[in-house]
Amino acid sequence: MVHAEISVYPVGTDSTSLGFYIAKAIESIDINGISYQVTPMGTILESGSVEKIFEATRAAIETIHRLGVKRVEVILKIDSRTDKTQSMQQKVQSVDRYLSKGA
Repeated sequence: MVHAEISVYPVGTDSTSLGFYIAKAIESIDINGISYQVTPMGTILESGSVEKIFEATRAAIETIHRLGVKRVEVILKIDSRTDKTQSMQQKVQSVDRYLSKGA
């Protein structure tokens, strides 16, 4: 299972608000069949292959360029694990069980 966190930053837009561009980029990732979860600082991707992660990244970049943005910066962090299959939710649950509740 491959997990990734992607953050895209359209540069040179007329506004400091980027939600529209991010939403369109996420829609393009959804078309590629990648599971995803939006967070305030990036989007978590889940796939069976790193190639699909790269395909989704390319789709997001191309989508923002098609909206007229001439420059897009991307941060992509990848976690590829072959010893077991673990979903995004299972990874969070693994950490949660060690957290002190109510501390």
